[in-house]
Amino acid sequence: MINPVTLPEAFVLRMQQQLGDDYPGFEASLQQPPPVSIRLNPKKKSSMEGNPIPWCSTGLYLPIRPSFTLDPALHAGGYYVQEASSMFLEHAFRHLGLTNKPLRVLDLCGAPGGKSTHIISLLHPESLLVTNEVIRMRASILVENMTKWGFPNVVVTNNDPRDFHQLTGFFDVIVLDAPCSGEGLFRKEPESVNSWSLQQVEHCSMRQRRIIEDIWPCLKHNGVLLYSTCTYAEAENEENIRWLLDNNYGETIELNVPAEWNIQSVQKGDIQAYRFYPHHTNGEGFFMATIRKTELQHEVLIKPKRTSRTAAVRETDELTNWLIHPEEYSINVQDEQVYFTPASQSEVMHYLQQHLRVLSNGTVMATRKGNRFVPEHSMALSIALNRNTFNCLDVSLDQAREYLRKGNLAAKESSKGYTLVTWQELVLGWVNVLDNRINNLYPKEWRIRHL
Repeated sequence: MINPVTLPEAFVLRMQQQLGDDYPGFEASLQQPPPVSIRLNPKKKSSMEGNPIPWCSTGLYLPIRPSFTLDPALHAGGYYVQEASSMFLEHAFRHLGLTNKPLRVLDLCGAPGGKSTHIISLLHPESLLVTNEVIRMRASILVENMTKWGFPNVVVTNNDPRDFHQLTGFFDVIVLDAPCSGEGLFRKEPESVNSWSLQQVEHCSMRQRRIIEDIWPCLKHNGVLLYSTCTYAEAENEENIRWLLDNNYGETIELNVPAEWNIQSVQKGDIQAYRFYPHHTNGEGFFMATIRKTELQHEVLIKPKRTSRTAAVRETDELTNWLIHPEEYSINVQDEQVYFTPASQSEVMHYLQQHLRVLSNGTVMATRKGNRFVPEHSMALSIALNRNTFNCLDVSLDQAREYLRKGNLAAKESSKGYTLVTWQELVLGWVNVLDNRINNLYPKEWRIRHL
């Protein structure tokens, strides 16, 4: 059992009115332990097992909560710890046919990376995901999690929503998991109860409308906005969708949701949406609506301005061996760093670098030091990595944890040079094997702090 959750009186009164006779079951569910759920990386192997989450093809419920920090598979990007209800995003993407053609997608409030890692796993390989976070510290966490996930067709930005005003009609899909009052997380994060108030709900509602207003012009004609929150408040959910449709041309889209999933279908006039309650579904509180933009929208004309140069032929000959399918990528050099981007999206990604505060653009392969290249951690974790180019050092669980602490690995017979550290077929990072020692190249800022 968890410590009892004491709910604010105003919240109780509102939810009693909202749920009626169903309220006692709702309140009782908040006194139960939250379920533990993860989502597997479809491009990396993981030995994690559990019960499937119905609306997510790679989602699993775990029987107990393990020590995720000490699991090398998490640090290798083998899976992501994510709340089950929010994985419903996949069902919407598949129902709307958003997985089988190249698209430009924006995850506006991307940190810490749950929905972004999920979205990029679903998209066509020639799609582009721009994932953004306005708070700089959280944006750094977003970069870390996207790096671990390993997909190259991603741009991570650190911008306010209003900064996207130059990208009119640019995106086919915008995912807005709006900052909210967090009512749906009362069981999972009891401290959020203390910060809740009716005033906060109203404040969140107004902020959400400002964000929608800023970003709506960036959506193409017939593009789709997926709006979600982890709150039950209609002021932050249905009323915001009503406000959007009253002030713009759009329509909500009905999804085919199996009855046995016990997800509440919300219908208010011409508004169709979906809500998760913890006493009906095995997850936390969640709300989502999908809105198709029906108004005409001017689309920005992209005129790329290169700030990097394509790598020279000699460099390309050496570095293309690092990639599984080098013909699919463009290799570039900027400030002594070599990085690659999908060839199909290279010009667009360069354009974004001119108009947004870009923290990560494609995948950094290496840093040039004199006449040699030092491989970067992001290259080791990339799904485009050609492992056959490098030596591998397979380690035990204890050795993997010591490596992730940035500790010392015992020298043993191995070819000298930059070597991949692997555990259960997952790549953890690099070491440099020297004559009498092994230098641990794991990023210092990512190391685990305890065993």
